[in-house]
Amino acid sequence: MLIGIIGLGDMGKLYAKRFAKAGYQVCGSDLPEFYEKLDEELSPLGIELMVDGSAVSRKSDIIIYAVEAEKIAEVVQRYGSATKYGAIVAGQTSVKHPEIAAFEAHLPKDVNIVTCHSLHGPGFDTKDQTLIVIPYRCNAEAYMRMVDVLTALESDLVEMSDYHTHDKIVADTQAVTHMGFESMGTAWKSAGFFPWENASYFGGIDNVKILTMLRIFSYKAHIYAGLAILNPYARQQIKSYAQSESDLFKMMITENEKDFRERIMRAKSFLFPDTKQFLLLDNEIMQEFSLSGSGIPRSPNSHLSLLSMADAWYQLGINPYDNLICQTPPFRLRLGIVEYLFRNEELLEESIEAAIYNKQIRTDDLEFHSAVREWSSIIGYGDMNGYKHHFNDAKLFFEDRLEHGRLQSAELISRLNRSY
Repeated sequence: MLIGIIGLGDMGKLYAKRFAKAGYQVCGSDLPEFYEKLDEELSPLGIELMVDGSAVSRKSDIIIYAVEAEKIAEVVQRYGSATKYGAIVAGQTSVKHPEIAAFEAHLPKDVNIVTCHSLHGPGFDTKDQTLIVIPYRCNAEAYMRMVDVLTALESDLVEMSDYHTHDKIVADTQAVTHMGFESMGTAWKSAGFFPWENASYFGGIDNVKILTMLRIFSYKAHIYAGLAILNPYARQQIKSYAQSESDLFKMMITENEKDFRERIMRAKSFLFPDTKQFLLLDNEIMQEFSLSGSGIPRSPNSHLSLLSMADAWYQLGINPYDNLICQTPPFRLRLGIVEYLFRNEELLEESIEAAIYNKQIRTDDLEFHSAVREWSSIIGYGDMNGYKHHFNDAKLFFEDRLEHGRLQSAELISRLNRSY
């Protein structure tokens, strides 16, 4: 069986190498200007470089499109007609609406479509990561062949019968998650300081915030832009997050403690009843992963980003624990630190008091409020280029720490996973 990968970027190469290592014949293609470099890297591994996607499509039994979501229609239109009779075709985009539309429009009707989505970035090995498999248009034999091939990735396979369900869950686990951490980065950039140098951001859950933010900005903007803008369910959830943040911020600046506290407690009762089995992140481990100097006392923090997330889940009626089926490392960390804040009575009370009465952090909260509005507007307008520019502006500010943050966050994720 020959597996063809169209798009040999970071994820495409990861797949190609894993399949080749498992003993499959693998071929692939990318843009002509990358041919020589890719051939030098992949040929020694037994992976055949083809001149273009048509050559891959004509001869491969399984074809995986590993291209950006915003380009999937263009690429499938160019190469889809050459698809081998009876082949199985999959996409590896993080949002399935544009992918399925492209497949329906440009693939022959005899083709089996079994699409997939690895819920991790190229910085992680595929082993033990979650892999969603969606049998969209296929017979039973083709589906079993595809599942058999995907087991070579050694991922945890989760079947999802409907791509709409996939995109609804991913809107929360990825699009809103990323936007929240991107807003933190933009706020700190606009305020002109690094959070690990500010006493308001010392402590376990702030270490997780900072490292996850750095991890996200260490990757490419297009990965996140497509998730947010091309997923029809993401805009609604992002708008709700922005509305929750705005409502809470207005209560903060008017010192409306009664309504603020009642709203937070309603979210707590909805999300964290005593009967629930919790993630329970280990604070001692979170404390270890600090970019700050030791011995500096911590100052209170409103944790507006986390309070807003809890309120948005409550307002939308979303149980985030149900979405762990499509969890990514940043989503599990985000849910874990929201849970930690709400389950720690003393810390939650400190957060509420700081939100309402601590004027020292009000400028930071204002920057975060502005950043959430900016990101929500860009996504709401469907501004792909604006998203990338906004992302790269913040990325440049943190440039010297991104690689260190990515490595530290990977170690943090590994340590926390072992402690569950």
